[in-house]
Amino acid sequence: MKDLSYELPIDASTVTLSPKFQVVIPLSVRAALRLKAGEKLRVITYGDRVEFIPVKAMPEMRGFLRGMDTRIDREDDRL
Repeated sequence: MKDLSYELPIDASTVTLSPKFQVVIPLSVRAALRLKAGEKLRVITYGDRVEFIPVKAMPEMRGFLRGMDTRIDREDDRL
């Protein structure tokens, strides 16, 4: 079976939390995600992490999964 591990680049920048609990998203991350000033981000806690996920309008999401490999092993009761 083919290895299904994700091969996405990881940008491991370090930011500092300000006294007002604000952070600046590094330019490399803003550019990679094409973030714009004033854009909404969903904030999610996951274990001991904080994740910022850009909120996209439904029309922008069209086709974002195109080309995704859907061949995964499933249990018999999940087919």
